[in-house]
Amino acid sequence: MKKLLLLACLALPCAAHAQTINFTTEDYAPFNYREGKEIKGATVEQVEKVMAAIGVDYTIEVLPWARAFGLARTAPMTCVFATAHNSTRDPLFKWIEPLLIDRNILITRKGSGVIAGNLDEAKKYTIGTQREDYTETTLKEKGFTKLDVASDFNATLRKLLSGRIDMMPISELYFDKLKADQPVEMVTVLSAQPMGIACEKSFPDDLRAKMQAALDKLIADGDQKKIFLKYGMNLSD
Repeated sequence: MKKLLLLACLALPCAAHAQTINFTTEDYAPFNYREGKEIKGATVEQVEKVMAAIGVDYTIEVLPWARAFGLARTAPMTCVFATAHNSTRDPLFKWIEPLLIDRNILITRKGSGVIAGNLDEAKKYTIGTQREDYTETTLKEKGFTKLDVASDFNATLRKLLSGRIDMMPISELYFDKLKADQPVEMVTVLSAQPMGIACEKSFPDDLRAKMQAALDKLIADGDQKKIFLKYGMNLSD
């Protein structure tokens, strides 16, 4: 029986390709979020199109970021998105990118009186962020010490709007949409980075290459930009 299975695998795509890829993400609209029983968003649609192009089964689960990130560190055939690719995270995963290239900015509540012309001036304020989010690492690396760490993005935003924290980091793309609905304003730029799909280290290299090729085509054909426009975001060149 083992010999027959070996011959079958030699003749047909087998092993990891017969498995399901498990994607994890967080609730961070409009990039990735749950609406009723449906998981939607600008990065979700890109993942769906990539997987449709390569014809591999997959699941997507919305979780608190720390758990979503942790599963992609430890569970085979698991990938987390949209994950900021920086020097600290680079050796931890195999990458498919970019789902977007984004700046991260510090914002405050309108009328808060918070003013900072640069990052050094911003350090005197309490900054909210999410546990295991790359912005937590970025803030610490840049010398911020007055941090308030919540379980997810929405909890941090609620703290900002209620005046419990002074500022929070946010995607500049998302800010362009958020400011139409919430009384928030930009303070200063925190960082800039590519955001991608980060897969557990044992993820098959040939499968990663197929996913990267499908994402490259999505970008080259202009479909990535159309997806962002659909969600009210203008993806700059």
